[in-house]
Amino acid sequence: MSQFRLLREQRFRPFFLTQFLGAFNDNLFKNALVVLLTFQAASWTTIAPALLANLAAGIFILPFFLFSATAGQLADKYDKARLTRLVKVLEVAIMLVALAGFVLHSLAVLLGALFLLGCHSTLFGPVKYALLPQHLHEDELVGGNALVEAGTFVAILLGTLAGGMLAAVEHGERWIAAAGLVVAIAGYLTSRGVPSAPAPEPGLAVNPNPLTETWRNIGFARENQPVFLAILGISWFWLYGALFLAQFPAYAKSVLGGNEGTVTLLLATFTVGIGIGSLLCEKLSGGHIEIGLVPFGSIGLTIFGLDLALASPAGLPVGAPLAVAEVLGQPGTLRVLFALLMLGVFGGLFIVPLYAMMQSRSAAAHRARVIAANNIMNALFMVAGALAAGSLLGAGLSIPALFGVAAVMNAAVAVYIYRLVPEFLLRFIVWMLIHTVYRLRARGLEHIPEDGPAVLVCNHVSFVDALVISAACRRPIRFVMDHRIFRWPVLSFVFRHSGAIPIAPAREDAAMMEAAFAEVSRALAAGELVGLFPEGRITFDGEISPFRPGITRILEANPVPVIPMALRGMWGSMFSRKDGPALSRPLRRGLFSRIELVAGPALPPERVCLPGLQLQVAQLRGDWK
Repeated sequence: MSQFRLLREQRFRPFFLTQFLGAFNDNLFKNALVVLLTFQAASWTTIAPALLANLAAGIFILPFFLFSATAGQLADKYDKARLTRLVKVLEVAIMLVALAGFVLHSLAVLLGALFLLGCHSTLFGPVKYALLPQHLHEDELVGGNALVEAGTFVAILLGTLAGGMLAAVEHGERWIAAAGLVVAIAGYLTSRGVPSAPAPEPGLAVNPNPLTETWRNIGFARENQPVFLAILGISWFWLYGALFLAQFPAYAKSVLGGNEGTVTLLLATFTVGIGIGSLLCEKLSGGHIEIGLVPFGSIGLTIFGLDLALASPAGLPVGAPLAVAEVLGQPGTLRVLFALLMLGVFGGLFIVPLYAMMQSRSAAAHRARVIAANNIMNALFMVAGALAAGSLLGAGLSIPALFGVAAVMNAAVAVYIYRLVPEFLLRFIVWMLIHTVYRLRARGLEHIPEDGPAVLVCNHVSFVDALVISAACRRPIRFVMDHRIFRWPVLSFVFRHSGAIPIAPAREDAAMMEAAFAEVSRALAAGELVGLFPEGRITFDGEISPFRPGITRILEANPVPVIPMALRGMWGSMFSRKDGPALSRPLRRGLFSRIELVAGPALPPERVCLPGLQLQVAQLRGDWK
């Protein structure tokens, strides 16, 4: 079902509107203040406008370093809906401080309001992302995160535009203060509809020391390596994206030869791309958390980062600065915009699964503190990226060359993360398989237990059956497979890192067979899923061969539930056998063939017998071979 239905539901809509209005207000006030101080600096201070802009950015981000750890503790200790309303009350108070700053014509008061607005965002961050798993089901988490990310970037764009326009009108400071106050009040009103989200650890004693608590929060994140690497990936994305965004004004003026409108065009193009990519995640992942999209996103971020660098014009056009329409008419501009759009699209594909993974795999008791650690890392990476970009540009590197360097670094970071956690790459290979070769539909997967041991039994149609089943199932599966298939080039990487168990017939290698049964017992004792193809071989003709007694031996040693499954529609594809009786048959099923995986109700071990189990699988398969 479409993720947009969440916008009609009370458990999500008030929260979405609240976070949207908060992001809008942050950027409205921040950008309006920067524009106001840039063009009217003389009436406010003797500090240079360029220094003021950087000072404002630093003041806004400082609270993320100082108070994220405390914000994470508060979000774990108190009801998140109540905290949301209190944060919105704080936002109203901050806008009153800003109003006082404009009335008193005091730069110090305005910068104080900006600092408090940074505190507001710091406090809301852990609440925002820790609340989603409490209100959404697992199969809604990707769609919910996609809407939040898309909405946040749209709010950033609209807030930035609104702030710039209000700062440019007569008596703009009054309009800025009034608009900020109205938006803050609207945010408070929407927050009153956010359903209760009870505290996971109400007895938590808050540690006010930001240094020790920050280190402790990072320790919580490091307890789960995939979660910590998801945080590193998210932080890298914010570094990468912020690096590009920060160069837009100079890039529009010095490379494209445009004016302020061209900056808006670049920002809008990138934001629309992020929104499209975020919303695509739910469709491409089938509603589940699909970390296989992360490598796909990183590939696109690298390719289109390099393309943006290569597509950039070598010199300024004649007559610069040009209006937006004239910039669009220049050779290469459309390619630049397309590269920027696709950067946003692949950025959305990259970031949404990482946020969903971080939320779902973090322990509920300290999920908000893990998210606080993520916010701290995000801020640290963005500051480091800004310093590195400034150093490179100061050393004479051009802006397009900086984009190229960032794209190459993105590839290096991706390779590093995927080497540490092959699960990302494994899921990518599996995801690519079922989206380029097959169109997979799954039914009955609710019969597979959410936790605890079980044996999955399926007919054997092709060399990639294990990959197709893995793509459909949420839990990792330890497949028992023929040692020859286990050693197939390329696929061996997937099978080895997914924990597949190679097996050989007793007459061929008795020791390997015994080792396989022993490993199956260990896996089931550890509460894992084990997958079997009891026919012992891939079908030659599409029919189900007699089941071998290995399943009986496994259940005698490990009496666990058995889930019968059937693959339908894969016979005749490029991965099924072409020898034996099928040798003379032409390839009947090509790319994007429709296939189906059907799972039946779990069978207790005492009711499993080979003929009955084979009949169950045959019935699930039906007449579709």
